[in-house]
Amino acid sequence: GGNPLGSRVAIEALKVLKEENLAENAYTLGAAFRAEMNRYIADTPGVCLGVRGRGLLNAVIINERPGKPDAWDLCLTLRDKGLLAKPTHGNIIRLAPPLCITKEQMDDCVSILKDGLKAIE
Repeated sequence: GGNPLGSRVAIEALKVLKEENLAENAYTLGAAFRAEMNRYIADTPGVCLGVRGRGLLNAVIINERPGKPDAWDLCLTLRDKGLLAKPTHGNIIRLAPPLCITKEQMDDCVSILKDGLKAIE
């Protein structure tokens, strides 16, 4: 058996995903995020080695430099600027915004991330 209430909630959640085009939004904004970050990395090599991801789930790879700020330090800097990110695997930070994020909010995230990267150079 299953749980009728849980099943109904899942069906409604899937309807919202479809009606609000959340998967398309994730694909579009995720691609825009990676493109903008790749432009930034090309223009300012050093601290950030790369960005990868799918949809809105993205990882930013930080250059490990002895005696210099690391991914953890970057996450603390981002937190202080209003953006939450999770350090993982030592030199990688994970970004996972909500599926309902807007273009303007994503632009703010990119701006904060760039400022954070500049702060730990």
